[in-house]
Amino acid sequence: MKNEILNTRFVKITLSSPKNGAQYDKISIRPVILKGKDYIQAERFKESKVFHLNVEKTAFGNFLDETLPFYAQICVFTAGKTVTFFCKNGKIKRSESKNDLKGEINLANNREKDYILKEGENIPPLVDLGVFTRDFKIVKSKYDKYKQINRFVELIDDECGKIEKEEITILDFGCGKSYLTFIVYYYFAKIKCKRVKIIGYDLKKDVVSGCNKIAEKYGYENLEFVVADVKKDVLYDREIDIIISLHACDTATDYALYYAITKGVKNVFSVPCCQHEINLSIKKGGDMDCLLKYGIIKERVSALLTDSIRAMILEDMGYKVDVIEFVDLAHSPKNLMLRAKKTRGVKFVNAEEIERLQTAYGFEQTLFKLVNGKK
Repeated sequence: MKNEILNTRFVKITLSSPKNGAQYDKISIRPVILKGKDYIQAERFKESKVFHLNVEKTAFGNFLDETLPFYAQICVFTAGKTVTFFCKNGKIKRSESKNDLKGEINLANNREKDYILKEGENIPPLVDLGVFTRDFKIVKSKYDKYKQINRFVELIDDECGKIEKEEITILDFGCGKSYLTFIVYYYFAKIKCKRVKIIGYDLKKDVVSGCNKIAEKYGYENLEFVVADVKKDVLYDREIDIIISLHACDTATDYALYYAITKGVKNVFSVPCCQHEINLSIKKGGDMDCLLKYGIIKERVSALLTDSIRAMILEDMGYKVDVIEFVDLAHSPKNLMLRAKKTRGVKFVNAEEIERLQTAYGFEQTLFKLVNGKK
């Protein structure tokens, strides 16, 4: 099998059906040219993440030796033909089938991605952000920002793109002057052609006033911004489809999540920020003591513990939760998103463990207190 692969002019190879010990769920391989040299590029998929590896063509055999034994199905795609190897109990079964692939192979490393927000479209928020020029071309220095914004929209599209309702209501907590609120409105109203109502909440009157003026300038009639405190003010309480909370500071994130829980909101997208609460109160009390000795490590552990507890509580409240990287850590240290979808009723499976941690390490966590009716 290995020799046949090495002697084949392939367009793509996929390794799937991982066996015990496989590090990745799937691997996709293709030839590329980097700086004039032949390479093999491997896209390695693990849950919702993708890791890229470029292997010099001369080392491809070694790569196959290290990788092939961990996958039960290997598909080799050439121009017009697909060869599939099935590996089971030490035996290899080979089969062939026709395909519609042409002989041309795109060897460019940075293939054009089919982004949801496409270059050339009149997307006013991207123009005002400086991501698009006035003639809707991507500003080269803003390409990373363009990818980050598309990443956010892709995460929403994955969960909400197939909502069948003609009218969707979204609340955005701690919206600030982030243009992502405007991007979400554009996505649903212009791309998905839905009637969308979005209310953005923030504590700052000048920010709210400015955002309302921008919404009016864009002609976004059902996008409004309101001065409100999620911790105490009366908020919109009719049917809500999506709650967004991006960088709501410290316990404001907990109140936003609690509001989603109490209203039975189907979809939640939260990127927490400034998780001070546990860091200020946690004390030594068990196996984690070594992680509390140094200030910066204690701060990061406390932030991760905060988000873990939030995710566990959401699970208890009937949500399927993914904790994913919103953007690369190099671009922002606040890079974790809690993406939650209501799928079932309440079932307490994590509460006891959270209570044990709080007792052992002397901290309290706001969302846990709210859910359990504590003040």
